[in-house]
Amino acid sequence: MIKSMTAFASESASGIAGEFTWELRAVNHRFLEPHIRLPDDLRGLESAVRERLSARLARGKVDCNLRYVARPEAGAGLRVNRRLVTQLLAAAEEVAALVGSSVEPSAFDLLSWPGVLEEPARDLDAVGQEALSLLERALDSLEATREREGERLARLVVERCDRLQTSVAQVRELMPQILDAVRRRLRDRLAELSGELDSNRLEQELALLAQRLDVDEEMDRLEAHIAEVRSVVAGSQPVGRRLDFLMQELNREANTLTSKSADLAVTRA
Repeated sequence: MIKSMTAFASESASGIAGEFTWELRAVNHRFLEPHIRLPDDLRGLESAVRERLSARLARGKVDCNLRYVARPEAGAGLRVNRRLVTQLLAAAEEVAALVGSSVEPSAFDLLSWPGVLEEPARDLDAVGQEALSLLERALDSLEATREREGERLARLVVERCDRLQTSVAQVRELMPQILDAVRRRLRDRLAELSGELDSNRLEQELALLAQRLDVDEEMDRLEAHIAEVRSVVAGSQPVGRRLDFLMQELNREANTLTSKSADLAVTRA
C-alpha cells in the first residue's frame, strides 16, 4: 500500500492531570528526523516519544509538539514552607541588628521569595502515561491520513498506467501500416530515378529501414515497466525509490520510441 509522506494529525484529550494536545506534521525525507517539543515538566518523555515515532514511522521529517495545561485544582492547596519562612525571619532579624534597623519584611516580601509557597507534588509518571497514550492516538490519525492520501496517489498512478497501456496498444496497431507506407514512399522515390533498379539492393535497403524503424523492443519494455509499476503500487513495502527508478525507465523508452518514429501519430503517442 502506498503511503503519502506528507501528513498532519492533531489529537486532544482532557484527563485527570489536565488537557493535552499533540500536533504531528510529517514531510518527505530520506531518513526519520523527528523534531520534538515538550513542556518543561515533561521533557523526560523525549526518549519515550522518539521510541514510539521510530516504531511507527520509517522515514520523514516529523514535527512533534505537545501542549499541556494542568488542571486548576492541581495548583490548589498551596502550602507555606514554614521552615524557610522561619529561617528568612531569623536572617532578617540578624541583618536588622547589624545595620541598627528594626524594619521587618512584609508578608508579601516573604511570599515573593522562591520556595516559600510550595505546590503539591504532582505524579509526573501518571501525567506522562496520559500524554504517551494520546500520542499513540495521534500516530494512528497520522497513519490513517497518510494511507488515505496514498490511496488517492495510487489511483492516479494506475490511471496513468492505463493511459500508457492504451498508447502502446495504439502504436502497435499503427506500426504495420506505417512500415508499409514508408516502403511505398521509398519505392516511389527510387522509381523516379533514372536507370534500372537493383531489386536485391532495394530489398536490402527496405530491410535496413524496417530494422531502424522497428520499435517492438521499446514497446515490450514499456509494457514490462508498466506492469512493474502496477505491481509495485499494489505492494505493501515503501515504493518511492522504486517508482522513481521506473519513471526514469519509462521516460527512456518513450524517448527512444520518439527518436525512431517515422510517423506523426507515433510521435504524438
